[in-house]
Amino acid sequence: MLPHMRLFLPLFVALHVPLLAQADDRPLRVAVLENAPPMAFRDKNGELTGFSVGIARALCEEMKVSCEFHATTLDRLVDALALGEYDIAAASLLDTPERRSKILFAKAYFRSLSLWFAKPGVPPGQAGIRVAVVRGSAQEAFAHQRGWATVGVPTNAQLGVPLTAGIAQAAIIPMITSMNLSKTPEFQKLGMVSTILPDAELKGDASFGINPRQPELKEALDAALERIKRNGVYDRINSQFLPFRVN
Repeated sequence: MLPHMRLFLPLFVALHVPLLAQADDRPLRVAVLENAPPMAFRDKNGELTGFSVGIARALCEEMKVSCEFHATTLDRLVDALALGEYDIAAASLLDTPERRSKILFAKAYFRSLSLWFAKPGVPPGQAGIRVAVVRGSAQEAFAHQRGWATVGVPTNAQLGVPLTAGIAQAAIIPMITSMNLSKTPEFQKLGMVSTILPDAELKGDASFGINPRQPELKEALDAALERIKRNGVYDRINSQFLPFRVN
């Protein structure tokens, strides 16, 4: 190698490889949910797992960075990320104007839909009923914008609680997380039916959130997502946790 090439090679590498290491060499702090199966939950050993958690672990491995996972709830996830408590929010966040004003969004990792669950003949927005929603969710914001009475719960897995107790008479549930809930005997006894909600606020790209102080993470996450889709890792995680393809 020529002498001048030896001098410029380190600079070339530095300019073309994303630098994700923190100034203090700490791991990336990844916020996840822990009670939203099959997207994120704890297994029988108490370990965090699920589709979103699996994708997050794969992205960290692909980026060759150390990550530490922190369980939290959706109602504080976005604000905590915006304040710098976390570097990445590994949850299926719909891109809303309110959220975009606070955080950055990675490239979408699947498309999301929301379902209306209620007794037959009870349409969305019917007067006199209360709707179960997860606090801090796009579904809660949608219901509030329309003036619907809501009953908020901390996690997706708890959406059936106000329904079985009779406190709520309907629920808005992300389609994928509704699969587990609708299989429980308590929920099945309610005799509810589901309807896809066509409203733009409740469907579309679902993405991980990024600390707005770390815009370099977006490029690295987006590139890593493309690589795990090409090398088969994404499909393997998809098959492990979901009964259908979301890619």
